[in-house]
Amino acid sequence: MSDFSSGAIVDDDLDFSAAQNRAKARDAAGTKAVAWGGRGLNIAIGVSAVVMVAGIALWFMQLSGGMVQTGMRNLNSWGLYITSFMFFVGLSAGGLIISSVPKAFGIAGFGGISKVAVMSSIACTVAAIGMVVVDLGQPARLWELFAYSNLGSPLMWDILVLGTYLILSCVYLWAQVQADAGKMSTAALRVISVVALVCAVLVHSVTAWIFGLQQGREMWHTALLAPWFVSSALVCGTALVMVVAVALRRAGYLSLDQAYLVKLAKLLGAFVMVDLYFFGCDLLTEGFPGGSGAEVVAMLTSGPLAPYFWIEIVGCAVCAVICFMPALRTNALLVVGSLLAIAGIFCKRVQLLVGGFQIANLDYASALTPMQHTAFDSGLAGIYGQMVYWPTPLEFGVTLGVVALAVLVFLLGLKLLPLRPADDSSSK
Repeated sequence: MSDFSSGAIVDDDLDFSAAQNRAKARDAAGTKAVAWGGRGLNIAIGVSAVVMVAGIALWFMQLSGGMVQTGMRNLNSWGLYITSFMFFVGLSAGGLIISSVPKAFGIAGFGGISKVAVMSSIACTVAAIGMVVVDLGQPARLWELFAYSNLGSPLMWDILVLGTYLILSCVYLWAQVQADAGKMSTAALRVISVVALVCAVLVHSVTAWIFGLQQGREMWHTALLAPWFVSSALVCGTALVMVVAVALRRAGYLSLDQAYLVKLAKLLGAFVMVDLYFFGCDLLTEGFPGGSGAEVVAMLTSGPLAPYFWIEIVGCAVCAVICFMPALRTNALLVVGSLLAIAGIFCKRVQLLVGGFQIANLDYASALTPMQHTAFDSGLAGIYGQMVYWPTPLEFGVTLGVVALAVLVFLLGLKLLPLRPADDSSSK
């Protein structure tokens, strides 16, 4: 048992010398390390690799036949790929924030799950970059983005920040491994933690500005979007760390005190409440004046995107109840609540992206005729307003392949890297 309840910091996330001393003491007593993983982990790695290869094959099919094979069209130029990109950026930023905050501020962490959280962040960042790549119709021309880059574009900001973020996450994980081995001081690690924390907040803020700075889209043009993205990242990132921590604890990879899971659950509940508060503020500001924003609120609450809206609201509310009620904080329910929160944030991303395109902001220059559409007299907005983007099976397959890539990266990290705390690795 840790000394967590007494207020003392006896935590492998911070006190590296204590962890090393305990490990040496056990080694001196004759304790032998036992390799973790085995056949089950190898099977999971193999399945992930097969699914990834299948996704790559489907992507080549998409490249050969063109983007017309997707459900995206001129009026809905972004779809599942960019929705997933936003989602995985949030997952990655949340995981890195959970890892870096305790070290940056010198407070108790979460019982040695820091390196695992950073590894999940790296895997999600790889998935986010992969989603951008598969969304490109001509990835061979990617070099032109850098050769003729427009530094005044938020898209370029995001590319630069995301690449820097991936490199920094790898450096941060390396620094933690070095600190565990006694080759880096706590002060040096704290400096890296502060830089990682700032970059994690920045990467999601810049992603939000891609949408929020477009005044032509009623649903996107709000100053609240960047902090809202950060709060959503904290929700889904913390929820992902919770699920991973419980799973690895059950698998015997981590010997994690239940007090740390309770602490993580309370933090998740607080993040969920903040995110719902931001959502409520945005809906009130949009709908109360009764202007064009009221159309956005109606579309979300009772229109074509209502299922996603209510899944988010109900799922996040249930997650908060589980996190705040001690009687419900069993590991099984914490996992259920975390998965509901992750699903809710994904639905939020669907609402944002699809909803932004759902309200058409242009029309044909000339009048429509019955030969063009049966609802010719309602204009483009009327015609398109009843249509909701839905991905094709090809898009689902390619997306699944990118997700499998992220899972493969994470599993290889568990197998090949020393992600367990120093004392855990010697006690299994």
